[in-house]
Amino acid sequence: MAEEIKLTIGQLLEDVASKNPDRDALVYPDRGLRLSYEQFNNHCIDVAKGLMKLGIKKGEHVAIWATNRPEWLSCQFSTGKMGAVLVTVNTNYRTAELEYLLKQSDSTTLILMEQYRDASYIDMLYEIVPELKTAVPGKLNSKKLPHLKNVIVLGDKRYPGTFLWDDVLSMKDDVTDEEFNKRMDSLDIHDPINMQYTSGTTGFPKGVMLTHNNIINNARNIAECMNLSAEDRMCIPVPFFHCFGCVLGTLACVSVGATMVPVQEFNVKEVLTAVEQERCTALHGVPTMFIAELNDPDFDKYDLSSLRTGIMAGSPCPIEVMKAVVNKMGASEITIAYGQTESSPVITQTRTNDPIELRVSSVGRALPNVEVKIVDPATNEEVDRGVQGELCTRGYHVMKGYYKNPEATANAIDNDSWLHTGDLAVMDENGYCKITGRLKDMIIRGGENIYPREIEEFLYLHPKVLDVQVVGVPHEKFGEEVVAWIQLKEGETATVEEIREFCLGKIARYKVPKHIAFCDSYPMTASGKIQKYKLREQSMELIKLSK
Repeated sequence: MAEEIKLTIGQLLEDVASKNPDRDALVYPDRGLRLSYEQFNNHCIDVAKGLMKLGIKKGEHVAIWATNRPEWLSCQFSTGKMGAVLVTVNTNYRTAELEYLLKQSDSTTLILMEQYRDASYIDMLYEIVPELKTAVPGKLNSKKLPHLKNVIVLGDKRYPGTFLWDDVLSMKDDVTDEEFNKRMDSLDIHDPINMQYTSGTTGFPKGVMLTHNNIINNARNIAECMNLSAEDRMCIPVPFFHCFGCVLGTLACVSVGATMVPVQEFNVKEVLTAVEQERCTALHGVPTMFIAELNDPDFDKYDLSSLRTGIMAGSPCPIEVMKAVVNKMGASEITIAYGQTESSPVITQTRTNDPIELRVSSVGRALPNVEVKIVDPATNEEVDRGVQGELCTRGYHVMKGYYKNPEATANAIDNDSWLHTGDLAVMDENGYCKITGRLKDMIIRGGENIYPREIEEFLYLHPKVLDVQVVGVPHEKFGEEVVAWIQLKEGETATVEEIREFCLGKIARYKVPKHIAFCDSYPMTASGKIQKYKLREQSMELIKLSK
């Protein structure tokens, strides 16, 4: 069994760069950017020094709100060197979500791009923090966000109250190698270094604190399951703000010295072009991404013969899709991975030599050095093989906890250090697990986790809404879609359009309910609990009728 790696992220990159100085670390085919491991390591040292000059201390929280740009990677590895905790922000977030995250995380610094698709990140930030318009860069004083001091913009245009990325880089000369090395050597492998926000069924998103030790060892074990080595080149079109991008993708590559070939924003043709041009051997994606790639009208024109492996995760994979990825794309060793942010994230993964049936019917077996058991949710006693129960896991990969939320941490991790996933599963006699359902009613749409409670809490803010229940229904393309059942206050009327309009710009587009229905009551149990499974059945009937 592989030994655990006892390094910080900064040390890991140094180590790999010293062994493979001239090997490609990072390639962006669309922008002609190519950095060797030595160049990438040196660049990350420069960024780390710039962040130190800004006054960012060890353990401080630095949020990044951007797509898969080169600067995102620079931040991931430079914060890993100088000890700031990188707080990853979903690119689909809007004002309410961003404000909540910045406030709850106590972030002192926000690094952001100017805009994403039709949404201006700059405008949203000024809306939340109007004081930024008159602030001296680095000296922001905000009523709502008292911790936030620095705003760094990824671009060339200067905005009031902000630094440019180049300003930070130019500060590197004010920090000596000695100061930098002292900082890097002061970090502990059990320090949190990455914070990702995940929602629960109760209330608002929680900040999952992941340590160097959590994510480096998870990344290395993921790489091992894929047989990934320094010879490999991985195309990464999944977002960096998810663990899928920054642990299964970038960190798995760096853990073995493989080449990262990111795609800035998912685009089928850019993915296929990157694989062809850079002779990528590995490709990651959620099933909907692979479906889109396979169905591209020009699919046959691309030479994908270099592909060997990769990971499909995020939602269950239809067998026909898996067969097509193996046979048409040639990724004969593609693997399936399962986990959650709280477990850094992967708990189980299939192996490259598993038969295709096993890769489709299961989510694999435990990673090296990871324990998995299935328990009866009522008694917490372990159940027999083949019996459904809640999947629990224990090991190096379990999070440090939820930031400033000891109660939620205690609910998730028991006294014997087992993380309770809330997922129902069955384990066979060989240790392979099949996910059979959820204790919680999470909706997975196109690889994005959507928590009904979060949307319900938001819709409660509408002045006409008395009560709201949100459920997921199956959808051919996205896996699931969101349905909202709304009870209006007495005497009020509202239209579907009005409710949808209320959501736009405030919550991420993928969370906006696809179907909205008005009702007078909900199906209840005798004890007064709402029966969401009945609401799901009603939703499916409703959708059938409306077709």
